[in-house]
Amino acid sequence: MLFLEYPPCSTCRRAREWLVQHGVAFESRHIKENNPTAQELDVWQQKSGLPLERFFNTSGMIYRERALKDKLPRMDRAEKLAQLATDGMLVKRPLLIGDDFVLVGFKPAEWEQKLLK
Repeated sequence: MLFLEYPPCSTCRRAREWLVQHGVAFESRHIKENNPTAQELDVWQQKSGLPLERFFNTSGMIYRERALKDKLPRMDRAEKLAQLATDGMLVKRPLLIGDDFVLVGFKPAEWEQKLLK
């Protein structure tokens, strides 16, 4: 599994600790240093079944600076993907990508249901 994280983020640290505690093998990727591409995000969003808007870090500084709350409703899918691909800090984190699923954000109950069947 691929685990996209921003190491200083407390939620990402809790998610990493959860994975380690539960013996879940993963490959880590620093979301700011190695930003997801528009193509990756497109595949992950479709695999997740979630709306693309759920992939935006709405509490982040860049989201607010770019006034994306007002702009997103007028953007098409390609524009949203391009915007997300500009900066890893715009992407909701952590992301956990498996063969047949994508988990966005860290919700222990959701992770347990998906990973500890």
